[in-house]
Amino acid sequence: MGWRIGVDIGGTFTDVAVLDEASGRAGIAKVSTTPRDFGAAVIAGTRAGMEEYRIAPESVTLISHATTVVTNALLEAKGADVALVATRGFRDVLEIRRSARADLYDLFQDAPAVLVPRRRRFEVTERIDAQGEIVAALDDAEIDELIDSIRGLGEVQAVAVCLMFSFLNDAHERRLGERLRAALPDLPVFLSSEILPEIREFERMSTTAVCAYVGPVLTSYLERLAAALAELELPALHVMGSNGGVLDVAEALRMPAVAVESGPAAGVIAAQRLGDQIGRPNLISFDMGGTTAKASLIENGRIETTSEYEVGGQGNVGRWLHGTGHPIRVPVIDLAEVSAGGGSIAWIDPGGALRVGPASAGAEPGPACYGRGGERPTVTDANVVLGRLSPTHLLGGRLPIDSAAAEAAVRTHVADPLGQDVMEAAAGIVSVVNHGMAEALRIVSVERGHDAREFSLVAFGGAGPVHAAALADELDIPEVVIPPIPGGFSALGLVATDLRRDWPHTFYSPIDSIDVEALDRRLAELERSARNMLRDAGLPEADRIVERAADCRYTKQAYELTVPLAPGAVTRETLDALAREFHAQHRRTYGHENPNESVQMVNVRVTATGRMPRVEFHAGAAEAEAGATTRDGTVPVRRIEAEREVWFGEPVLCPVIRRRDLARKSSGDDTPRSGPFIVEEMDCTVVVPPGWSAALDERGFILVSRSGRLDDHAG
Repeated sequence: MGWRIGVDIGGTFTDVAVLDEASGRAGIAKVSTTPRDFGAAVIAGTRAGMEEYRIAPESVTLISHATTVVTNALLEAKGADVALVATRGFRDVLEIRRSARADLYDLFQDAPAVLVPRRRRFEVTERIDAQGEIVAALDDAEIDELIDSIRGLGEVQAVAVCLMFSFLNDAHERRLGERLRAALPDLPVFLSSEILPEIREFERMSTTAVCAYVGPVLTSYLERLAAALAELELPALHVMGSNGGVLDVAEALRMPAVAVESGPAAGVIAAQRLGDQIGRPNLISFDMGGTTAKASLIENGRIETTSEYEVGGQGNVGRWLHGTGHPIRVPVIDLAEVSAGGGSIAWIDPGGALRVGPASAGAEPGPACYGRGGERPTVTDANVVLGRLSPTHLLGGRLPIDSAAAEAAVRTHVADPLGQDVMEAAAGIVSVVNHGMAEALRIVSVERGHDAREFSLVAFGGAGPVHAAALADELDIPEVVIPPIPGGFSALGLVATDLRRDWPHTFYSPIDSIDVEALDRRLAELERSARNMLRDAGLPEADRIVERAADCRYTKQAYELTVPLAPGAVTRETLDALAREFHAQHRRTYGHENPNESVQMVNVRVTATGRMPRVEFHAGAAEAEAGATTRDGTVPVRRIEAEREVWFGEPVLCPVIRRRDLARKSSGDDTPRSGPFIVEEMDCTVVVPPGWSAALDERGFILVSRSGRLDDHAG
């Protein structure tokens, strides 16, 4: 038993969570994010966490990291200069895209910028048909000309190769890859048959181009970071994948697209683990940080993943607006994300309406109240003005707050233009941002046919517990759970997850006429790769899990459902069971089924999971107080008011307490404390508004519910 360390880079702060495997004790250290060099904050935070908790390097068993490098490179268009090689006649697939548009009726909207300009898109003469047969062979002499052309550009940093039907027969891609790698040893070469051996030409080309575009950036970042951590004598670095599992650095660099949304994925995993622990199988995960808010649904303890995902383009990230970004066909935890965080800037549009975001003050200069040069009003400034955040300090006294600057920013940029007083304006900012975040919660719940009243809301992130009760009120969610170290809960998810990777491959055939032996061979190949990965990771045999599934659809449908496929040799009985399960899943998803319709298999998938030893989260006074050590080693005086005036439509004098001051349900007095009041911790503030109550469960987690209803949701 030892310590696990998880590092999550946020828009404003970088969180470092530490977890004692023996006791489940969790703690956090926070440092300011350093946008010019994200790795500097990772190292500084890791050092701070190890010093605060007196962790010796040899006692660290795992260090994992959620990085924003991939997403930022796409959003900011700061990736590598890529050369793309396609089958002759198909180099423009990347630019033609699909017909999907974010706004159906806007005929003038622009598609996202093409990752590879036309002058760096090359063609080779070759052709493989839809059955995987070679129609035109690849000409070696033409490869020589291609290499000379790429070398002649002098600016190429990576090469992407995507040939027609290479997912059925990769002979040409493998040959081309061998020649390119031999002739251009300094350039990473990404083959679509290695990245995504799946049907759908545009999505396969887009995913491969994304990997090439961000690969050199991610490689440079992770290699420098791994070297710096090695100097601290820490174990090999792991990276959080978008599917909710961690990978070693080498695996992440083979498939850079898996690092998209790694931070939000960690938060959802932490919420799932918490639900298992406290007996809440139905949860809505809500993570509000400095720049964005994320929501995801956990039903019966299961997290949904999707391969319908777009990243970059017009500042949008997600699956909800097709045509706004670059599609990546990798498993991503299904979540909705909005540009709403503590640093989101409030502004007045030309029509005189109050807006919040998507622009954010970020870490530099930050909200006006941070005193770092920010002048525009943010959500954090509005909460300071309303008294919901301390007007003097945050982070246990480590972060001084300039409430006068917050008030001046709100007054100058919102209140005066709207003819309101400062309190009305600040309340308006909070109301607008709450509405935007409530939409994200609706997307993952109500719009999917779920009754939000049957779920609990797990609120975390530095700003999540401030807004959680108001959002629960809007959606009629009966309970809010505030986990341990909520401000760094996503980082805690990094140390509570498993090793995981997915292997997809197209296998296109009607189920009733499938070649059973061919399918069995394909699955065996994928499972061999999965088992080799788990073996190389050094995991005990008992902790290695290999699962398989199939993407199925009715004939002539355009999209598939992923259905579990039974282990063992494939038989006709196995396939009949797969078809029955597809019909049932189609009914659950769409409300109808057609058992008389032929079912078509499109892809098979194998998932390798390496189980990490399970730990339980615990909260308590030690954890709530931890992590406030400054970089020079001094501990600031932790001050807390007895009460302060908070605005809830009118000024209300509210008690200000710590988590440990709430009654535990396991003690003699399990009566919840009625709001309004404020709970202040080192890493976050919990607002319990009028009409709501809160208490601690046996593990020290805060349970917030409408007054008088806490016992209805006891775990």
